[in-house]
Amino acid sequence: MQMKEAIIASIDNPTELERIYRINKTGFTQAFESVYPDIRENAVAQAWHERLHYKQDEISWGKKNELLFVVVTALTAGLLAKLPEIFSIDEERFYSRNIAFLVFPFLIAYFSWKNKQTIRQLILPFITIVLSVIYINILPGKKETDAIILACIHLPFMLWAIAGYTFVGGDLKEAQKKIGYLRFNGDFVVMSALIVLSGIIFSGLTIGLFDIIHVDITKSYFQYIVIFGLAAVPIVGTFLVLNNPQLVNKISPVIARIFTPFVLLTLLIFISSVMRTGNYPYDDRNALMIFNGLLIGVMALILFSVSEFTKNTKSLTNLNILLGLSALTIVVNGIALSAILFRLQEFGITPNRIAVLGANLLILVNLSLVSHKLFRIVMNKSEIEDLEKSMTIMLPVYGIWAAIVCFGFPLLFDFM
Repeated sequence: MQMKEAIIASIDNPTELERIYRINKTGFTQAFESVYPDIRENAVAQAWHERLHYKQDEISWGKKNELLFVVVTALTAGLLAKLPEIFSIDEERFYSRNIAFLVFPFLIAYFSWKNKQTIRQLILPFITIVLSVIYINILPGKKETDAIILACIHLPFMLWAIAGYTFVGGDLKEAQKKIGYLRFNGDFVVMSALIVLSGIIFSGLTIGLFDIIHVDITKSYFQYIVIFGLAAVPIVGTFLVLNNPQLVNKISPVIARIFTPFVLLTLLIFISSVMRTGNYPYDDRNALMIFNGLLIGVMALILFSVSEFTKNTKSLTNLNILLGLSALTIVVNGIALSAILFRLQEFGITPNRIAVLGANLLILVNLSLVSHKLFRIVMNKSEIEDLEKSMTIMLPVYGIWAAIVCFGFPLLFDFM
């Protein structure tokens, strides 16, 4: 039974409504908004409408145990970040291989603790983290080959996918939960940026204040305060977002609405310029890297825009802008793919080219699915729920590809 039908069928059964809500809060909220005009005379429906639209004015700092968990986790992350200094470990090697372990294991632990997940739900994340720590650190370090560098780059993406797996409670079939993870990431980026910006201002004022009395605290300040502060940003940002979604949920839609039209116009001018000048990124490796960076950035903007759009009333203008942006990005993806294939044919197979080719193919599939659903929605032949499914269906695949690059490429290209 669809969520809308379940709500209507259970409108006179408060217990069942509460059960449906707890299973999928985001999906329930969206479905309820759609059916409320038809059931607004019902007293239970009115009560739920007020409940779902209640505005929390004060900042929530969670329960005492949760706040203690966050503090301990942040301090632990800071201590791990100090390991190179404590044990005289090569900093470049340590951070290049282990920076992701200063973030994602703690986020995974927090998601698990907050959602009261069972040990069985933690088996996959735990095994993945342990194997990743061992594997990435036993890879030969005298010469950082392309395959090893790629493994280090893709490791955070793999752990990001594992964090998402924990966030949704292992339920990879529920699109609404995966949409919730995307929204969390958007809010998390905004919150973390605000925390970092505030930290920079505070640090400048603090160092300047002591400089007035001719006390130089710069070295010790950066060695301790800054290191612990940066290590704490991910878990503190997550804590604030999950407990106070109202802090940033009005900022994210504004960012998406402002930048999406500008990016659409920029891509249109860029593609026209490429076709007019004939300067395709076939021979210049650096240009191809910038090209793919642009592709990834636009893809992230589309996902973020769509995830925010699904929370609001359908707008034909917004839909057409997103459809145009996704279509243009497919063209950009096609140019990038043709450049990669050209370099493979001309210069042979390398780990970098295979990794970029795989990522671009996955993005192309994802973009095609999203564009198809957007077109059907514009033509009134599909629903928002279908768009959400097409947007999130590739998320586990991205994680699998990152794991292949991380674990497989060093073995395939360096030891075979």
